[in-house]
Amino acid sequence: MISIPQIPVKNVPVPDVMTDLPIKQIPVPDLPLPDVDLPVALPGHRVYSKVGYLPSGRASSAITEGAIVLEGGAWRVIYTQGALDALMMDDINFRITIGVSGGAMSGICYLSGQIGTAARLNLTYRHDTNYCGAGAMVRDHGITGFSYFFNELAPEAHIDYQRLYNPSRAFYVTATDCTNGRDHYFEKSDNVDFEQAVRASATVPYVSLPVRIDGTPYLDGGLDNHIPYKKAFHLGCKKVMVIKTRDRGFRADPESDATQRLIETMYGRTYPLLAEAMSSNHMRYNQLLDELDQDEDAGRVFVLAPSEPVTVSRFEGDVEKLGELYWLGYNDMVRELPRLRAYLAAE
Repeated sequence: MISIPQIPVKNVPVPDVMTDLPIKQIPVPDLPLPDVDLPVALPGHRVYSKVGYLPSGRASSAITEGAIVLEGGAWRVIYTQGALDALMMDDINFRITIGVSGGAMSGICYLSGQIGTAARLNLTYRHDTNYCGAGAMVRDHGITGFSYFFNELAPEAHIDYQRLYNPSRAFYVTATDCTNGRDHYFEKSDNVDFEQAVRASATVPYVSLPVRIDGTPYLDGGLDNHIPYKKAFHLGCKKVMVIKTRDRGFRADPESDATQRLIETMYGRTYPLLAEAMSSNHMRYNQLLDELDQDEDAGRVFVLAPSEPVTVSRFEGDVEKLGELYWLGYNDMVRELPRLRAYLAAE
């Protein structure tokens, strides 16, 4: 059983379905709360039963030197969003954020400083097919409704784009170049459509068409590099935090014969180097995890990983399980805050 922190809630019942419950009635200690309403799900859409208990508010303007690296993992990034909310509530806002796939999407609200917003949107709209499903396929030719998110949900949630694009903090996202199978970094200050770069980073293969940026096709950043923490070293960071979406003991299995055939059928002729990278992805991932363990043991990196095996699937539809994963991330991060503070303070 995942414990939900006792965030004070006054006269706010937990609804069975989403209502017009205003966020501002759910106070979070010592945080100014945004004057916005909780999003209302469309009729018939399943919503996390305790969505009204998610924290809300604005992160402080304090900046923590160093970098945070956010692994992807589709809907498993709900764990990351819980951890990021706990960080923001403790005034830990890293100077540099590096996001991969769903980690790139999660980084948006971390940079905009909006506590609880990412999880609230995901746990409200998981079963809106315009966000994930057939409606997204029609609009965006992929499983994820990026147009719906950026054009409708983000404005409804009042995403603070001015703060998101403030140059005082850097935001890198990675996508895999289909022509060479290698990761490519986009930064929000680059002369590029950054929303398009986030789309590219989080575009799931097999069920989505590549996203083109300046004529180059891109897919999910995790196809080449799941956790690009070494980029932070290249940027000169001495303090690097990584949030994983798998427990510490996890190692990837080789792709099945059926998946290997699918890779070859879908990408082998058009993008042979991409197909090669996808086929060997598990080996690079496992080697990276071993190297990350070594760097953590040496004190070079601080790693937060789920304290128990994650049973949520990539396209998990059970919003109650997703909600529990959010609180696992939140509670894991709260528990690790003293150790993180000590790591950040050490010379």
